[in-house]
Amino acid sequence: MPREVFGNDFPFMERSHIMTFEEIDRLVGIFVSLGVEKVRLTGGEPLLRRNLHELVSMIALRKVEIAMTTNGVLLPRYAPALSAAGLDRVTVSLDAIDEATFAAITDSGHTVASVLAGIEAAESVGLGPIKINTVVRKNSNEDEIVELIERFSNRDIAIRFIEFMDVGNTNGWSLDEVVTADEIRKKIGSLESIEPTKDSDVAKRYLLPGGNEVGIITSVTEPFCRHCTRARISADGRLFTCLFSNRGLDLLTPLRNGHSDIEMETLVRQYWQDREDRYSETRSEETIDRERVEMSYIGG
Repeated sequence: MPREVFGNDFPFMERSHIMTFEEIDRLVGIFVSLGVEKVRLTGGEPLLRRNLHELVSMIALRKVEIAMTTNGVLLPRYAPALSAAGLDRVTVSLDAIDEATFAAITDSGHTVASVLAGIEAAESVGLGPIKINTVVRKNSNEDEIVELIERFSNRDIAIRFIEFMDVGNTNGWSLDEVVTADEIRKKIGSLESIEPTKDSDVAKRYLLPGGNEVGIITSVTEPFCRHCTRARISADGRLFTCLFSNRGLDLLTPLRNGHSDIEMETLVRQYWQDREDRYSETRSEETIDRERVEMSYIGG
């Protein structure tokens, strides 16, 4: 969330517009009834939501895998409660091991050391196998690829290198700054391809010579739109069928207006069936300037 855009005077959402835990849990139940098998709590930073372990404990009563994507710095404080509540695993965002590079990328005031402490806290309470997400950007952190792999080479941690994507309109995206999947593979060196477990897997997975796994998410240069099965719900209850959407279906209003679960299922099913999202396949000079929802709003 760039400071020059999201400053102190930015009109953030009123709390009354944000879903309660009970509303989130009810929507999860509706999606599970439609076949969803995994729920991911993401952000922004999900651990900024007070008492998040209570939401996890509610969702854990449903037959669904629960994951979380986090910047990791609050895990030393909250990992034990999250694990006890039923969280299955975490993915931690970490774009660099070098402190100066990390500071330049995140502009957060946090340190690499604080993220590493969070990863260790998650490991200690069994929130794994842990994944690490690294967005690779040219002239920024492409030299960190090998160092990140070496740092976690003796642990049950899988790194996911992600091509720099044009999510939202505030991250200064340029195609010239994309480190392509081919370039990432060349930097890593020897890789053995792993067959995907599902067509909908977003990461191309590989085994390193030492036996560890690494993944590459290629939504810019090798799109996978036709196999995508991910839906996203924003904090104010809007359903987005693509990371690059510019509109979402309002589910919170009908939920608060008394729609039954069957009525809500019908709304969701129809919206999903009517989707035509293919942004990564159709990306062009004409499309990259269109309005897109911000990553901090929709989640990863």
